[in-house]
Amino acid sequence: MSNIQLIIEERAADIGNFLVGRLLPFKEKRAVGPFVFIDHMGPAKLKEYQNLDVAPHPHIGLSTLTYLFEGAIMHRDSLGTEVEIQPGAVNWMTAGKGVVHSERTPEYLRTTDKILHGLQIWVALPKHLENCEPSFTHIEAKEIPQWVQNEVNFKLIAGKAFGKKSPVPVHSPLYLIEIKNSKSTTINIGSALYGEVALYILEGSIIDDGNRYDAKQILIAKESSLCAFEMTENTTVYLFGGEAFPEEHFIFWNFVHTDKNVIEQAKEDWKAQRFPKVPNETEWVPLPEIKGFK
Repeated sequence: MSNIQLIIEERAADIGNFLVGRLLPFKEKRAVGPFVFIDHMGPAKLKEYQNLDVAPHPHIGLSTLTYLFEGAIMHRDSLGTEVEIQPGAVNWMTAGKGVVHSERTPEYLRTTDKILHGLQIWVALPKHLENCEPSFTHIEAKEIPQWVQNEVNFKLIAGKAFGKKSPVPVHSPLYLIEIKNSKSTTINIGSALYGEVALYILEGSIIDDGNRYDAKQILIAKESSLCAFEMTENTTVYLFGGEAFPEEHFIFWNFVHTDKNVIEQAKEDWKAQRFPKVPNETEWVPLPEIKGFK
């Protein structure tokens, strides 16, 4: 019997000067564990005159996780951080009560052809940490736990699973796992996962209970303990999830919180430019005209 409860197809979304594939939130599934938002960026082939330029914008009540497959992004934030992220590394920014950041093509790449491809993820914070002080952590690719089992490559990008722990400083029980193979393999996760679990197919395909599922789909599992599937050759998937929060988290634009009043105040503060500034940045993204919450 299949363990798949729901299938979510990647949907195109415009984030200003860049087109992405939106995976979460979805009308029938607002979150998977603490994961409330996932965008698949690219793969985008950018000409010498095309660059990623996401001007300073705010966040509250969440942690952002940036993970690249190809390319590079220069991150700058209101904490004074200025760091370039490259493939395999992790940028983990906890917004808490409020942080502002920009994401741009690094200066040395701005006049050359390049490729940008990766994941942008938001993880909601537990209620007691929603208004914490903001922080930023950069984890190099070599620090991420990785291992090979039965000729299958695993990476524990964030959280705890398989008796291992990623150095990414998460705030609740969760996991984000990369699995890659070169030849057809059956994967049986057993009891390594917990809470809610989903599988995102980046490339290749998987087979579950005789059904084939292809790239750009998220499969939501009924039970984490029944997570078993066949990966066809040259497939890359991401397992993610964890313990769900008891409280509902609301999303408006870049703001996530359990209290809508806090989000309303954040909207007013951003319009009045009362958030902290990103050093050496003068642009800022205006508050969009959106009705209601995601």
